Amino acid sequence: MQGIVTVLALSLALPSISAPLAPLLAQTPSAPALAAQATSSVAGATTDAKPPSPPLPDAPVPASPPKSASGPCGASPDANSSSAASTAAQARKPCLSLPNPYARFLDISVPIPLTPEQKAHLAFDNVKDPFNLITIAGTSAVTIGINAHTAYGPGWKGFGRNAGYSLLQDATGEFFGTFLIPSLAHQDPRYRRMPHASIPRRTLHAISQTVITQSDDGATMPNYGALFTTPISAELSNLYVPGINGNGPSTVARIAIGYGTDPIDNLIIEFLPDVAKHVRIRVIFVQRILNQVSRSGGFGP
Repeated sequence: MQGIVTVLALSLALPSISAPLAPLLAQTPSAPALAAQATSSVAGATTDAKPPSPPLPDAPVPASPPKSASGPCGASPDANSSSAASTAAQARKPCLSLPNPYARFLDISVPIPLTPEQKAHLAFDNVKDPFNLITIAGTSAVTIGINAHTAYGPGWKGFGRNAGYSLLQDATGEFFGTFLIPSLAHQDPRYRRMPHASIPRRTLHAISQTVITQSDDGATMPNYGALFTTPISAELSNLYVPGINGNGPSTVARIAIGYGTDPIDNLIIEFLPDVAKHVRIRVIFVQRILNQVSRSGGFGP
């Protein structure tokens, strides 16, 4: 009986006890909510503890293209040129094959300057050229054969003297006309052909080159070598060539013949290589005959 009374008392007291505790029970999370919260915390901790990913490697830097040469035949580019378009245009320039600097004539107008030493070398080469020596010997033989009573004398002795003086005159002309005067005036002593121009243009060019020519840097200038060498050679010949008439009128006549044969000399150089197979032999042969005529006023004094 006492137990029943106790149960009834608890039943009556329970609502009054649970009413104040209801807000507290509402704030307390349930077991599933606690489990979900614990799982979320573990996942967050795992994420935070994950080591950082390694950085991606840098992209490869493309190799810069090699610098192209700006001048012909792989010459170094100009240090002052910074334009890419200019560099590309220079790279498209054709590679020029430079000719022999000691050639008697050139087929290009590109400046190829010679030092005074090279001009002296060119003059010496012109004198000792085998075909030059052959033509000197040939003109001397013709001179003695036509007239055995020249100042050189008859026979082999006359031939030897004639050849020796002719060689000395040739060396004098090369010394002044190829080496000394061009070196002092900074003049290119070589003739420049125009093989691709019209015939009238080439003819005018050959004649004009007796008074104008090209300087070492490619500019147009007076042909001091030709203009001064002819009278100098004529005056010097008066001093040592046997039998030559050294008076004023004779000297002037030889100078005039020298100036008159210069255009013919240039015309031979300009046109003969186009039609002659053995260019060097024929050009030199005809040139030396003209030189002999201009020095002596004929084939002998």
